[in-house]
Amino acid sequence: MAESADRPDLLERHDARDRMLHWLIAVAFLFAGASGLALFHPSLYWLGNLLGGGTWSVVLHPFVGLAMLLAFYAFARPLWAVNRLSDADRTWLRSMRDIVDGHDERLPEVGKYNAGQKVLYFVMVGALLVLTLTGIVVWRRYFAGYFPVRLIRLSALLHAFAAFVLVLGIVVHVAAALWVKGSIDAMIRGTVTLGWAYKHHRAWFRDMIRPSGGR
Repeated sequence: MAESADRPDLLERHDARDRMLHWLIAVAFLFAGASGLALFHPSLYWLGNLLGGGTWSVVLHPFVGLAMLLAFYAFARPLWAVNRLSDADRTWLRSMRDIVDGHDERLPEVGKYNAGQKVLYFVMVGALLVLTLTGIVVWRRYFAGYFPVRLIRLSALLHAFAAFVLVLGIVVHVAAALWVKGSIDAMIRGTVTLGWAYKHHRAWFRDMIRPSGGR
């Protein structure tokens, strides 16, 4: 049974490495998002103060974005297999009314991540991939000179769209974390109670309480 070392009533949900990377991604997202919005529209220019003003936002935005990409890659790569959608996940996604109404007994048992978390995972993978590729094209200091103007303009539009999708995904992620009590504590402390695991991720709970239970 994969218990917390000093609390047998707790299960480890996120190890120290994953928690560190998660919060690094969150901080990088905050600064990259704020500086990106500052550059996107004059009314949001004040957000650039988080990175030291307009000029520093222009300089640092792509580097902060790159830091977020690398941290996300390190965080997400080991989770690729466990985030693949199964038939049970598709059933879960078709049961939104039961999810909202709290009828967990009508839902299929959930593994370490539910279908909503898995969809968000792939949304973030896709959005960050588009942001990276288009960001390279519009990165004037180093790469933009190698690309035609039409491609730069198209990339700027796609970059903004991918950023919108990413922000929307993060908003949903934060809202879900606030909605499911105990989720944020799990990412801070790394552990959840047995009751929380049984209620929200029953298949993962069953796997973890087996003698050979793992991550």
